[in-house]
Amino acid sequence: MKLPAIIVDVERDNVALAVSPIAPGRYTTARGDLDVVEPVAPGQRIALGDVPAGAFLVQYGCPFAVSRGINRGFRVDPDRVEPGIPRVDPETVDLPGAGSPPPLPNDAMLPTHFDGYRRPDGRVGTRNFVLVIPTSMCSSHESKLIADDAERRYWSREKFPNVDGIRAIPHDKGCGCPDGSVVDHTMNVLAAYLGHPNVGGALVIELGCEKTNLAAFTRHLGGGVGPAHKPVIQIGVQQMGGTGGTVREGLKRIAELLPLANETARTRVPVSELTLGMKCGGSDAFSGVSANPALGVASDLLVARGGTSILTEVPELFGAEPILYRRARSPQVWQQLRDALNWYERYTARFGASPTENPSPGNKEGGLTNIAIKSLGAVAKSGFAPIDGVIQYAHAPASHGLYVMQGPGYDQYSTPGLVAAGANIVAFTTGRGTTIGNAIAPVFKIASNTKIFEQMRDDLDVNAGTVLDGTESVAEVGRRIFVEMVRIASGEKPALAEEWRHTEFQIWSEDAIAL
Repeated sequence: MKLPAIIVDVERDNVALAVSPIAPGRYTTARGDLDVVEPVAPGQRIALGDVPAGAFLVQYGCPFAVSRGINRGFRVDPDRVEPGIPRVDPETVDLPGAGSPPPLPNDAMLPTHFDGYRRPDGRVGTRNFVLVIPTSMCSSHESKLIADDAERRYWSREKFPNVDGIRAIPHDKGCGCPDGSVVDHTMNVLAAYLGHPNVGGALVIELGCEKTNLAAFTRHLGGGVGPAHKPVIQIGVQQMGGTGGTVREGLKRIAELLPLANETARTRVPVSELTLGMKCGGSDAFSGVSANPALGVASDLLVARGGTSILTEVPELFGAEPILYRRARSPQVWQQLRDALNWYERYTARFGASPTENPSPGNKEGGLTNIAIKSLGAVAKSGFAPIDGVIQYAHAPASHGLYVMQGPGYDQYSTPGLVAAGANIVAFTTGRGTTIGNAIAPVFKIASNTKIFEQMRDDLDVNAGTVLDGTESVAEVGRRIFVEMVRIASGEKPALAEEWRHTEFQIWSEDAIAL
């Protein structure tokens, strides 16, 4: 009987990942016959050979833990491994990295173009929103009231066919914080959303006395409150006499912005204009063998066509260094990757924490016992393309290609950071079920297993569990993800997070711990 388990790297792995319950007995594997000694549940790992105490356990061709002594055919339970990340120096230890990129799936029928909003600055949006931006937490409530009320009163697809709606980005930053980098950082992120190609016009609201008031924001932007090619209106809560006056004035101003934003229509543009943000959340043991590598195929297809992909969640890179370093485009990029990991380790230490604390209870219950095995699966989202550079949180890449963005694993911080960095669409893989979206960019979800896809059908867009079911290959699912991405980018269909109006937005800064 064939073992119902996946061996990711047949030559190097010494564990297999169960995809269905395994009873004790003799099974056939790609590595020969295996006598399973004890029951193994889906998501658990089983030793393919004796792994003596002190030896590495290996999956994805890389070590993820140290054995306390596990015999062939036994489960790799958490109490049978040493906790912590095996620290491996890829320069001195002979460990495989990503290996040779596999051939991309047959792409003869893959779309080459999508319908997007071409902006005067040359960039392309996948959506066309009127955005309400509070300069601080002190005007965030008013921004939400205005956006929601204005959409109910004034917007419809029939009236404004080229506008996708009205959104606000309430947040908790902008005052009550130290001067300097924290204030600058907040304004950088807000400015990135203001200038984003998915925004066709904006209303910017201050309270009036906060550190990030309109005067400060205007100075930060070099003398203007917004891009010259984009209609931007500014008002103040104190200036308007309070909440009521602000809402009334805001509604009037939104009514002025809608016809201006509607002047831009979708046009046919090449897929190279897509910038894909890649995220995962609520991961399980299957994420790294189904949804994530399938997304990696889609990312490789996009990068090969001149597009851009951005990987983030630096805490979920610890333990995957051998793969990352070997994919660096140059020695400079290798050093950037190393610096990003070192910075995050120092950052978490300031709060008495460690990147090893990243896996959540749901991750562990789903089979991700430590940060190393979680990271090795998470990195699979980026495919096999060379890494062209590391960018700071919410900073745009210098050119097309694959980039790593400094940022936490925490979804409500890292997803907005990807969009601020220029992502006009976000792919989000999940094994446990996550519902997050974004205010201005479509976030489509990819399920790692069929059970969660069926359980949360209202929230998950693509099922990669077919890889585990044996009905599709990783390459086939990756091709399907690419096609779905282009359809959503073109506005042919909304991401399910958009249908449920998920607009989560927060700004990550150095004054808050986030893993």
